[in-house]
Amino acid sequence: MAALDPTSTSAWNSLDDLAHKVGDTSLRDLFAEDTQRAEKLTVSAGDLTVDFSKNRVTDAVLDALIKLAEETGVQKKIDAMFAGEHINNTEDRAVGHVALRMANEQSFVVDGENMVPAIHAVMERARAFAEQVRSGTWKGHTGKAITDVVNIGIGGSDLGPAMAYRALAPFHDGPRVHFVSNVDGADLGRVVANLNAEQTLFIVASKSFTTIETLTNAESAREWLLRELQADTSAVAKHFVALSTNAQAVGEFGIDTENMFGFWDWVGGRYSVPSVIGLSVMLGVGPTHFTAFLDGFAKIDDHLRIAPARDNAPLLMALIGVWYRNFLDFPAVAVLPYNNDLARFPAYLQQLDMESNGKRVRTDGVPVTYETGPIVFGEPGTNGQHAFYQLIHQGTTTIPCEFIGFFNAIDTLAEERAWVHNDQLFANMIAQAEALAFGETADEVRATGVEEALVEARTFPGNTPSTLIVADALTPSVLGQLIALYEHKVLIQGAIWQINSFDQWGVQLGKVLAKVIEPELAGGETGTHDASTTAMIAAYRAKRG
Repeated sequence: MAALDPTSTSAWNSLDDLAHKVGDTSLRDLFAEDTQRAEKLTVSAGDLTVDFSKNRVTDAVLDALIKLAEETGVQKKIDAMFAGEHINNTEDRAVGHVALRMANEQSFVVDGENMVPAIHAVMERARAFAEQVRSGTWKGHTGKAITDVVNIGIGGSDLGPAMAYRALAPFHDGPRVHFVSNVDGADLGRVVANLNAEQTLFIVASKSFTTIETLTNAESAREWLLRELQADTSAVAKHFVALSTNAQAVGEFGIDTENMFGFWDWVGGRYSVPSVIGLSVMLGVGPTHFTAFLDGFAKIDDHLRIAPARDNAPLLMALIGVWYRNFLDFPAVAVLPYNNDLARFPAYLQQLDMESNGKRVRTDGVPVTYETGPIVFGEPGTNGQHAFYQLIHQGTTTIPCEFIGFFNAIDTLAEERAWVHNDQLFANMIAQAEALAFGETADEVRATGVEEALVEARTFPGNTPSTLIVADALTPSVLGQLIALYEHKVLIQGAIWQINSFDQWGVQLGKVLAKVIEPELAGGETGTHDASTTAMIAAYRAKRG
């Protein structure tokens, strides 16, 4: 079925005209012209407050963007997702991450079956297992309780849980949780070096139980465990569980299939942390906090479906992003959490956004004629200020920013010191947004007494747009809300660009070629490659001996 070309819509043409007329409009002028701008362009979504006022948009631009969403069928795509339709057309699958946080009384029907009861059944098993481990009821092979959990996965089976576990550090009250993803042996080796095998539990997260990096690490972990325990393979069942649907492979590995927790092919990896893939998080923070985490997602799911366009936070985030990517030619977006526990959030969003919308063809296979997903990067404040902010402030590329901050700190410092740190952190965040938006003119620099030769170097052009996302504190619920906000932003942008945000064929070719090259490195017959690859294989073989 042919997809719509968004550039053929009347809204796209209007936005093209507006880009030429108001694209360079100064944020100084926009604020001067409307003293109510901040109030008008600040919306609430669940417990989040999102301030869009420092973006280079006017009422006319927002109206045209909302019309673009209408003309490209954004609402239809949202409704189809919640209805369980196969909107992942290249894999002929539903897209069901929203079902993972639905209440018992709700329904998510895929191919005639309501999946919500099955989701709740799996999660109840996971909660019961988590309570066993956390209470010490679950014993290892030698009868000792578990103190450490190692999650072995990659991609969405690692980035989501690892990010969430770190983000919820103040709520850790269970076993210590560690994450291994890289097939580099140093990753696993450095984690297990400090663990007691008798009290370590491994979670192997692989839907198919065939992911090569994950299985390589899992096999090495099993070898380490049996060597440390000086035990036979029967010990594996007490120290390994699987997040998978391949019961045969799980059993052959030595894991008791009673300790296998499944999920569905309509749960994409990068959307899977609210599923049983989040078991490591649940073990670390407890089932109660994990339930609050899921409830946070649901708040934004509800907001997406019922909030009017001008008050709909994920819709506005997505539309403003399209404005910057397609009409103002801004190639990147910086996500800047002013919270150290969110250190892995930008990396998580890189996968969520760039794997979802890094596409060059529409859903009908026709190459696009416009830009799609932006480059996403970021680092927690205030660290980033002493790294790449220089380029954002005074470089030659405009990079919109998304700041994330919290009014209250949740930490272990004495209260008076906690406020000193949080005051400084929050002050820096809003100061950066102000500086990016309004800059400092040459005349303003001169007024400070700077010698004329240095005026240009000290001038800040400003007019760099940003969005401020704030909440009271980084709780489990708020973390779920933040993730869902970005999930829906990605969905909406993909709908406008008419691409499939839920496949990832681009990760396959390199993996296929790696399987060919790996035996060649070990001494097998070298196949046909380009001259550079052939030379590198020969050099590696010579060093390997």
